[in-house]
This record gives sequence, C-alpha cells and structure tokens, in this order.
Amino acid sequence: MTARAADRARYDRATAHLDAPVAIVDLDAFDANADDLVRRAGGKPIRVASKSVRCRALLERALARDGFAGVMSFTLAESLWLARSGFEDVLLAYPSADRAGYAELTADPGLASAVTVMVDDPVQLSLIDAARDGGREVVRVCLELDTSLRLLGGRVRVGARRSPLHSPAQVADLARSVARRPGFEVVGIMAYEGHVAGVGDAVAGRPLRSRAVRLMQAAARRELAERRAAVVRAVRAVVPGLEFVNGGGTGSVQHTAAEDAVTEIAAGSGLYLPRLFDNYTSFSGRPAALFAQPVVRRPGVGVVTVLGGGYPASGAAGTDRLPVPYLPEGLRYDPQEGAGEVQTPLLGPPADDLLIGDKVWFRHAKAGELCERFDALHLVEGDAVTATVPTYRGEGHAFL
Repeated sequence: MTARAADRARYDRATAHLDAPVAIVDLDAFDANADDLVRRAGGKPIRVASKSVRCRALLERALARDGFAGVMSFTLAESLWLARSGFEDVLLAYPSADRAGYAELTADPGLASAVTVMVDDPVQLSLIDAARDGGREVVRVCLELDTSLRLLGGRVRVGARRSPLHSPAQVADLARSVARRPGFEVVGIMAYEGHVAGVGDAVAGRPLRSRAVRLMQAAARRELAERRAAVVRAVRAVVPGLEFVNGGGTGSVQHTAAEDAVTEIAAGSGLYLPRLFDNYTSFSGRPAALFAQPVVRRPGVGVVTVLGGGYPASGAAGTDRLPVPYLPEGLRYDPQEGAGEVQTPLLGPPADDLLIGDKVWFRHAKAGELCERFDALHLVEGDAVTATVPTYRGEGHAFL
C-alpha cells in the first residue's frame, strides 16, 4: 500500500461517521509542517498568516509551538475580533478603509496596543484621523515596501502590485510623515516578496519555465536583500525604536530569514500545504488540509460523479486554481465540465472501484480559502477524529 493509499484508508476510517462534504486537518501533518517552517526560519520567529488558516483553534495551536509569535491578519474587522479574543500581537497586512473599525480601534487602549495597521500613503493616515470619532489612542503603524523586481529601467515589473513605496527614500519620507503626525507611531516595516514566496519553481512538465522562474527568483532575492537593508537603515534613522521588520512567505522562509535586516518571517500556507505549494525545490511538506465530496452517481465505466466540489481559488483564472482530486489516486476532471458547483464528474480507473456514498478526497489550490466553504474542520490524529473546531465561517464571520 502506498503512503497516499494508507492516508486515504485513515481518513475514511476517521470520518466514517460523518457524511460528506466534510473538511479535515491531519494534525500529524500540520505539526510536521510547522516544525519544518521553524527549521527553515533559522531561529527567527514566524508570524502566522491568518488568511491561510482562518480557524482560531489552529492559529492558537501554531502559536503554542516554539518558533511562532504573532498573527498577520487580512482585514481590520478580523484584527479587532482576534484582539478581543485574546491574540495580543496582530499585524494587519493590508491597508483598510473601515471607518467604523478605526473608530473602535482608536477608542480602546487594549485594541490599540494589540493591533498594528498597514500604511503606504499619507492619505490613509487622514482617513484614520477622520474616523476617530473622539478616539485618542495612538495607532501603531507598519509601512509596506514594494518588493517587485524592476528591470529595463522600470519598463518590466515582476511581482504583485501592492505598495507604491519602492525606494529607501520613499519609505523614509512616509516614516517622517507619520512621526510628525500626532496619534501615530511607526513600529514596523513589511515587505512580502510574493514573486519568490508564492511562485513554484519546479512546475511538473515545464522544465524551461521552471528554470526561468528560478533565475528570476535568484535575481529578485539579491536585489531585494540589498534594497530591504537600505530601507531599514533609512527608516531606523527616522525611527530608532523600530520594533520589527517582517518579510517572506511559505515559499521563501529560509532565504528571507538569512537577511540580517529581517527580524521575523510571515508564513501560513505551509501549515496546510495546499496544492499550489507542491512545485518548490526549496522545501517539501505534507498535505494537511483536505475536503471530501460524496460519490452520488456512476454514469458509466471509468467515471463517477461527486456532489459539488467547484471551489476555485482566487488569483488569475486557470486550472491551477481548481482543487485537485487527491484520493484515491488517479482521478481527473472531465475537460468538458471541470469542477462543478453542484456536481463534478471524475474520470479514471479508480472510478470503477468507488460506490455511491464513498468519499473522494480533494486538496484546495490555496490554503485558508477552503475554510470559506466549511463551518467546521475535523481534526484527525491517526485514524480518528479527536476534535471538531469551527472555521471563521463557522463562528459567523466572513471578513471578505
């Protein structure tokens, strides 16, 4: 029996009492992945990206392990909720226009001390001030650096379009703007190199593309390491008490951690290991988060139909954004239908061994987005479900 076949047998036994659709997290794999992230971070703390987890119980499980410290959140409303739930160090990774949230933040000393907001434009400071509604608490601010690689005099750009702050001078100028403005304090810098941390460099069947990605990423790492260090020096000249410099992601942990200027690493997807993180030469992990759909039809030889399953991930539309049929091995989508909202035909020899009511296990393309589809995650240890915990959705929250 292969390792994957053994996992399927375990998951089927563990969830035999549960009807599909159902989502699980294999805690042995989750913990092993957490250990690997810590090893790659080389002693620098890992801030858990909540967008990739979206389950308070599993955020707490990660943070209880040595090597993890703090949460990186994705909306202001989520940040305030987490802070009220006892999370003491929450870094909001994206600028917000949530005026009600800012009014709440600036009126509560506990929230203001626990939550750090992201800024890359002085106008965002004005929005916060206008939303204060009498709140006088000092707002902790993190400045975001654009990490994109610019070539040919800026005519070619590689990387996500995030912050407009690219040079050390631009970031330092904003730091001075914040420092001059009452009610704000610069405490950190963040730089997320998504074109390194979030792009696989070993795509199956694409050797030339994979080599091009590796060459791009090597150049991007060199350029960013030098520029990030210059940015930190420039900002520290304005804000000597800077508390943290956050960088990286699951795909770049060890590379980003090697930079002296970086004090902490962000990672989250590596805990669940969704399918988009299969194509890396720098690390490997164990799929920890899966979902099962039930077989409801057998239309013919070599084909079964499962209920639902059309759970595409965000990003540029493509087949890589679809969940992948994982267990039993050897199933594939019908190219004429793909993954459907209410039913999904699956082709391949294993279909003939599946009965109506059997489970087919899938892996989502991206990590936390799976939790937008399920109210609960069943936590599996060995061949048993040992706990069931709510996702954000299960606690009544859909932050985006």
